[in-house]
Amino acid sequence: MEKEIKNYFVKHPGLKIKTKELARMLNANTAKKYAALKESLYNLMQDGFLEKKGKRFVQVKSFNRELVGVFQIAKEGTYGFVILKNSNMRDVFIPEKYFNNAFHSDLVKVKLLQDKRGKNVEGKIVEIIRRGFDKVVGNVIKRKDNYFVEPKKKSIHTHFFIPKEYLSGADNGDLVIVRDIVWRQNSSVPEGKISEILGKAGSYNTDAGIIAHEFDIPTQFPRSVEKELNKLTGAIDENEISKRLDLRNENIFTIDPEDAKDFDDAVSIKTLKNGNKLIGIHIADVSHYVRKGTHIYNEAFKRGNSVYLVGKVIPMLPEKLSNKICSLVPNEDRLTFSVILELDQNAVVKNYSINKSIINSKRRFTYEEVQKIVNNRSGDFYEELNELNKIARKLRDNRHKKGSINFSRPEVKFQLDDNGKPTAVEIKVSQESNQLIEELMLLANKTIAGHFSKGDLNSPLPFVYRVHDKPDETKLYEFATFVKSLGYNFNLRSKNLSKEFQMLLEQVKGTAEEAVVNEIAIRTMAKAIYSNKNIGHYGLGFKYYTHFTSPIRRFPDLIVHLQSYYCLENNNNPLYSSDELHEICEHCSLQEKNAVNAERLSVKLKQIEFLKDKLGEDFEGIVSGVTNFGLFVEVSENLAEGLIRLRDIDDDYYEFDEKNYSLIGRRTKKVYRLGDKITVKLIRVDEERREVDFLIVE
Repeated sequence: MEKEIKNYFVKHPGLKIKTKELARMLNANTAKKYAALKESLYNLMQDGFLEKKGKRFVQVKSFNRELVGVFQIAKEGTYGFVILKNSNMRDVFIPEKYFNNAFHSDLVKVKLLQDKRGKNVEGKIVEIIRRGFDKVVGNVIKRKDNYFVEPKKKSIHTHFFIPKEYLSGADNGDLVIVRDIVWRQNSSVPEGKISEILGKAGSYNTDAGIIAHEFDIPTQFPRSVEKELNKLTGAIDENEISKRLDLRNENIFTIDPEDAKDFDDAVSIKTLKNGNKLIGIHIADVSHYVRKGTHIYNEAFKRGNSVYLVGKVIPMLPEKLSNKICSLVPNEDRLTFSVILELDQNAVVKNYSINKSIINSKRRFTYEEVQKIVNNRSGDFYEELNELNKIARKLRDNRHKKGSINFSRPEVKFQLDDNGKPTAVEIKVSQESNQLIEELMLLANKTIAGHFSKGDLNSPLPFVYRVHDKPDETKLYEFATFVKSLGYNFNLRSKNLSKEFQMLLEQVKGTAEEAVVNEIAIRTMAKAIYSNKNIGHYGLGFKYYTHFTSPIRRFPDLIVHLQSYYCLENNNNPLYSSDELHEICEHCSLQEKNAVNAERLSVKLKQIEFLKDKLGEDFEGIVSGVTNFGLFVEVSENLAEGLIRLRDIDDDYYEFDEKNYSLIGRRTKKVYRLGDKITVKLIRVDEERREVDFLIVE
């Protein structure tokens, strides 16, 4: 039929014809012939022979014309396709001999080859309009006396020649970035210059380097920052001390993870004569050293936050500041910004003050040490730690009563050998000692936000808030439907939906469904962001909330410090305008999202690396995702996630029920549902594609 249609159009130049008219001309007078005609017309449009104008088909004036599209090379590397832009045509097949030095993802101009027969429209690349990338990550390979870089991305099917003068100190096996890429017409391979060494051969920083490159996270500080840094000594003069609240003789201490390098918060407690407790929350005064407009400040803004990858931190601030000058290490004088609160017997705030201060930490605790002291009822600062723990419990109960939702999302911790290879994976346990610090930090953040929100009602003080909007109604309905399928009730008509979430999360605690219900509940929620417009924090149940307690690792906290102190010293006149804060909030929200994605990928890569030696082993897991192409399963012992492909569930034909997050067997009516416990066998680990495949073990 296609041949007949082509001949008819060739014999009638300039023809414009409707489908029914053409059917009459070609005697397509049965339903079967008419259907074949319509299919042939569609195919000829995809081939670029015909185009449609209104309801009429016309022959493309120049079938031999050049078209523009994005080039994609197949996995085998021997052929590719050009995905055409703004065209109804099917993809153009490009054999290897017609690549013409184009890379995967290049924007190219392609010329169609009319004489080629077969199901594919064939063409050749005649011009590279724009490269799809300007840099390549790969490993240096030395061959005799020449150096090449082998790309990490398998879609780039060529090595890159590196002239010796452009090695930049790299050696065989190093992970590097190649820039200034050119592919000369008569050269068999492209060439480039090494611009950065991400990891030396054998170093376990190479994973971190790949992730940093992938998410555009800078790993080195500019020279301008280093120059400013050289002028900072950390010395504290008497004049500065005289301006501050001197707390160096107080029993103040830090509580952090065992592997923490920077300590940006410390706490203290005293009992007052009236029986109330005086709680001190002392935060590293980064704003004393990092001033608005400096090179260090500008670089911190660009980064937005520190990024915590497995085995490596990419800091927001240079190490001299983050781990030394600003870090609240024990037995050293340090400048701080303190929130000091008087709490009654019910942990209700009766009074508070906000002061620049100076402290000398008496002890660096880990969470494990504090938990042990509280459990054993003895050890350094037991009385203080025990009182703080009691107050934290009351603060948590108070929050809960006012609608704060306590989500639970498990995290993993890796044990790494000297080469950075994971030797063990364990699930982190949140103890009371963790929650102690969490509650005090929430209290400080809430207090600061509340204090600075009370400016002139006609002209509110410009400020940075951490806001969390109410959940979307559609998502709430889907969530309620899902938990109902698990046998739980969620009342959408409740006037207090926060309470509904609380009750549900209490119900599922300790059950097989706990992890998945928590995960879907979190997905139902809006994402918390930074904003200069306060709408409150739905998840915490706070009217006012900000981030004040981590200025070493979060830029918004540094801004809150700068704005807060300037207002305190200048009769509520702000350092930053509302427009400035709007820009900062938007940027930092994006950077936070980027960092979270990078950190998740870092964990995923280590989980995949951990599993690669365990092919053929069985694992207990939970169905963590249901799609039209299979089941995602999270392994219970290490939280690694993999896919059971639908084609590998061969005991029935399974249909996807999107509304109820399930796969249902057409014949057996067997159901696989989100949250189901399942035993799986590990059958495939692909580090390059970052994929893990399982089979169901019956």
